[in-house]
Amino acid sequence: MSSSSGKTIRLTVAQAVVKYISAQYSVADGERQRFVPAAFGIFGHGNVAGLGQALDEYNDDLPFIQGRNEQALAHAAIAFAKASRRRQTLAVTASIGPGALNMVTAAGLATVNRLPVLLLPGDTYATRRQGPVLQQLENPSAPDITVNDAFRPISRFFDRITRPEQLLTSLPQAFRVLANPVETGAVVVALPQDIQSHAFDYPVEFFEPNDWKIRRPEPEADDVRAVAAIIRKATKPLIIAGGGVIYSGATAELEALANATGIPVAETFGGKGAIQNPGDWHAWGIGLEGSPETNRLVEQADVIIHVGTRLTDFATASQSIFQNPGVQFVSLNVSEFDGVKQGAQTIVADAKVGLTALAIEMSGYRVPSAWTKEIQTRNTAWVAARNAAIDPDVVFPKTEAHDPDGTDAVITQGQLLGVLQEHARDGDILIAGAGGPPGDVQKVWDATNGRFAHLEFGFSCMGYELPAAIGVRFANPDPAHRVTTFIGDGTFLMAPTELVTAAQEGLPLTVVVSENHGYQVIRRLQMWRVGHHFGNEFRYREPSANVVNDVVTDAAPPRLGGNYIDVDLVSIARGLGARSERVRTVEEFRAVLNDTRSESKPVVIVVATIPHANLPASDVWWDVAPAEVSDAPWLPAVRDDYNAGLKKQRWHG
Repeated sequence: MSSSSGKTIRLTVAQAVVKYISAQYSVADGERQRFVPAAFGIFGHGNVAGLGQALDEYNDDLPFIQGRNEQALAHAAIAFAKASRRRQTLAVTASIGPGALNMVTAAGLATVNRLPVLLLPGDTYATRRQGPVLQQLENPSAPDITVNDAFRPISRFFDRITRPEQLLTSLPQAFRVLANPVETGAVVVALPQDIQSHAFDYPVEFFEPNDWKIRRPEPEADDVRAVAAIIRKATKPLIIAGGGVIYSGATAELEALANATGIPVAETFGGKGAIQNPGDWHAWGIGLEGSPETNRLVEQADVIIHVGTRLTDFATASQSIFQNPGVQFVSLNVSEFDGVKQGAQTIVADAKVGLTALAIEMSGYRVPSAWTKEIQTRNTAWVAARNAAIDPDVVFPKTEAHDPDGTDAVITQGQLLGVLQEHARDGDILIAGAGGPPGDVQKVWDATNGRFAHLEFGFSCMGYELPAAIGVRFANPDPAHRVTTFIGDGTFLMAPTELVTAAQEGLPLTVVVSENHGYQVIRRLQMWRVGHHFGNEFRYREPSANVVNDVVTDAAPPRLGGNYIDVDLVSIARGLGARSERVRTVEEFRAVLNDTRSESKPVVIVVATIPHANLPASDVWWDVAPAEVSDAPWLPAVRDDYNAGLKKQRWHG
């Protein structure tokens, strides 16, 4: 095969993959940068002789970053893409079998959140003459299936390369999807381990620098007019801002629209920080972990304008939050699929250009003064409640209900956030992703004036948060801007090992661990929807027993009802290469934060927090159904409460 110029270069498939990746650029708003500037990976027999050799040979073009767990490395790559506003991502390679499957969870996270990531798992031999190779899935009815087929339903692009020349069409399509804000997500190019080492004469121009434009789709004028006409008739309009506002860089345009019209802006998890220069119209977070006062505004709203959001059930309180009988929906979204949710009249466009067009069409409109007063009254009430809940210097009364085992904790998780808020400076980034931390951040964190929040809650994926700090730090190298991950002890114990990677790379990042002895946010949900807690706190089984044997012998196995287990999180973190401290008091926490701000390696701060001490409730419903049948005496009241909320659920459009 020859190119149009007649020049070819003989490369292995793996070498061609690496060489092609290193020549791809993204272009957005006139800024051109490497689309994939580095690769994470762990080598095994499925990729070491192919991609491993290629990454070694071309390391100057595509630097390699060694990791400890493939899922965590993919999380770090996704966080890098999120922090880069989808204009860059990283590649991740893994061996076959379990190494490849470790990335499946992260692939789901990327696709759910519309975040680009390039995954390069090894695959079993295409020739099949070696089989079954170590870690090969043998499907008797379909010999062409491998474990990598698990990626198909959760990827936005999947291909298995079984011939070297397939790269010529596959790789451009892979990058097309990565660069498309409507289609982007997990892109998986599976590489059988024998094919990685096969050579082919590739056209030289295939490896020349290539630009991928991150496009801003323009709105259609009649759509803008139709949406504006609906809003103009509204007396209580409200904007829900999602992550699309941030990815588009549309903060200034959204603020301009709100300033001109007085329409309040509430933020989803993904949209946290979409407003940086707030006015009286800034209504904080919405939904299950939002401000209760914001939720009261949403219940009254007669027109909902949702911008750049998927409108998940946390934001809509499982379709129960929109209570105005005549409520209408309009939207602005780069994806029509998301835009038409709730039956909205939709502007299909990039948020930045779409908001600009809508503001022009809305010229002269202003919300009624009564709605402005209601917004300000609600916001004032919430700010006062929020400030009281996170005030670090208030002595929280410890009760048996809050602290049943008399821990040494003296501050709440809310007060922990209060100290972090005090400490935050312009450019600092706070990361959270699963359990109680992202909900608390959504509720009370002031992500304005340069104090950013990086929340992953589309997939609510435990284990994302710590490696995310690596990705965010790669995207934000300025050491003056602190990158902090806020997690519970449950999440820390699930996946702490990328601390080694952060130490190896010399990355200054901070992990703040709320030591509250369990999966306390699920215990809270359990108390709400079950009426009794079980299996969510970190407790000893007392008396200790082999419960499997007890079941076999018909003995009643003891439950996990002893004291909290004694785990030395500080020693774990220190052993993984981090500077590590445990603090109890507000003063100790303040001192350690200040002392470690300029630390050049990973820092882990374990903060003892009072269990079961929660922030103010959002006062909305969530569709988590209690058991319909049980002899447990606490369930009837829980079921009655659920059924009462069920009556508020509505569908629109």
